[in-house]
Amino acid sequence: MSAREVARDVVLAVDRDDAYANLLLPARIREARLSPADAGFATELAYGTLRWQGLHDALIADAAGRPIDEIDPTTLATLRIGSHQLSRMRTPVHAAVHETVALLGKHKGRAGFANAVLRRLSEVPAEERLARLTGAMSDDDRLALETAHPAWVLRALRRTLEREGAADELGALLAADNDPPAVQLVALPGIAEPDALDAERTASPIGRVAPPGDPARLPQVADGSWRVQDAGSQLAALALTRARPVRPGERWLDLCAGPGGKAALMAAEAAVAGASLEANELLPHRARLVRDAVRSIRPRPDVVTGDGRRYGTGDTAGAFDRVLLDAPCTGLGALRRRPEARWRKRPTDVPELAALQGDLLEAAARAVAPGGLVAYVTCSPHLAETRAVVDRAAALGLVPVDTRAVVRELSPGIALGETGDAVQLWPHRNGTDAMFIQLLTTA
Repeated sequence: MSAREVARDVVLAVDRDDAYANLLLPARIREARLSPADAGFATELAYGTLRWQGLHDALIADAAGRPIDEIDPTTLATLRIGSHQLSRMRTPVHAAVHETVALLGKHKGRAGFANAVLRRLSEVPAEERLARLTGAMSDDDRLALETAHPAWVLRALRRTLEREGAADELGALLAADNDPPAVQLVALPGIAEPDALDAERTASPIGRVAPPGDPARLPQVADGSWRVQDAGSQLAALALTRARPVRPGERWLDLCAGPGGKAALMAAEAAVAGASLEANELLPHRARLVRDAVRSIRPRPDVVTGDGRRYGTGDTAGAFDRVLLDAPCTGLGALRRRPEARWRKRPTDVPELAALQGDLLEAAARAVAPGGLVAYVTCSPHLAETRAVVDRAAALGLVPVDTRAVVRELSPGIALGETGDAVQLWPHRNGTDAMFIQLLTTA
């Protein structure tokens, strides 16, 4: 299987089967036994195509003279990776057209159509075609297409920046969303030392930038002492575990633990400090991911399966000293790492998610012990999923803790916007995913 075939199949699976590229692509690369150079090409092609999909679809529809929903999924996925090679990579035109069309094999009708469309794309520079397409658009729609963001996402990001008095940073944020991120690692406390890896530091005190290549091949990652994890996620977990000294015997809860990155870091911190962690996950297959994530930690935390909204009743009422609520969200803050997420979500998803986030925060408020800590975290900067949710905390008996001071102590010099007690991290400022973090305690 060639690098182009791997990339095309990943793009197709994301579109047709709702697959997750960050999980599927590494597996496909290993199955195909691609060389490092071909693996790099497949990665750039797959992620880049997904990241710029909205732009490619507009270019393809224009060149094809028909809407993209009239093109069969396999041909469309092939055209998307062809468009990306022609407009966003330095691939020679001959290879971008002929070797991409060859992926359609014996489907002569599809191959002929794809060949014609890609040739038309190659005859007119993408910038010229885009300028013609955006000529009559509103400013928001034009910027959305040029930066490959749905217009509703662009407006949501602008509103959050405006709240910080930083509306002029929108362009930098949109550009950062499209900048492939460096892979970041975390050294699990008590198991690994950050300085044991001679690598660039990140915004997290225990994070490092991974060396080039597949991080799964690093011995430290293979044995579970290091994990792949964005620095923003590390800071979200550390803000809870290091906000105040830990009393031996404390009980901690990760309310929505899957897929397990923050749970692993919290479990390692708990083991060092003499605390215990219970990690809860709604879905059984995600609970299995959590168990795998914490496999190297002793003692192993309890991993349980069930709806997080059940906590705070019966014997779990007031039972936990620290509760992490990494709430299900739109994921609009992690578009660098999950490029397809921007095309999957709809503005109609937000109210349902915000209601769930509120219900889970209520469960966390019931489950935390008097004087305990709750960390409300999302990887979305959407105001309806962040400020609007924690603004209801007072009615639940929770009051804000100065999270900015906690994060600044963890990461001196980190750039934080003006958001009151909460922390909003941004990729264009700190090289992290856009993470919202608010520590709360009982009134």
